[in-house]
Amino acid sequence: MSDAPPILVLCRDLLFSSKITATAQSLGVPVKVLRDPIKLEEKMTSRRLLVDLNQDGFLDAAAHWRTKTGGHVTGFVGHTDASTIAKAQTLEIDSILTRGGFVANLNDILT
Repeated sequence: MSDAPPILVLCRDLLFSSKITATAQSLGVPVKVLRDPIKLEEKMTSRRLLVDLNQDGFLDAAAHWRTKTGGHVTGFVGHTDASTIAKAQTLEIDSILTRGGFVANLNDILT
């Protein structure tokens, strides 16, 4: 594995975060799963964040992390949640994908 800081994953969904970590492990990419957005304050050296935008408070925490670090944020969201997608665009989240699009492109996203 690389000496680079891990890609952060902010997600409370155990099955979804397990899929991300298993894929990352198969690719040899270090990831660190966080379930509490407050923990992002301790992870300002990472350069990438993958975040479940449908969790309360996660979008604002991701936008704050992006502003502080200049890192890249990829958010995933339910395809019918137009208001969250619009807010994420307003907060300049770098990439916003539906959950299905995120899973379909997970290998590329992690590398």
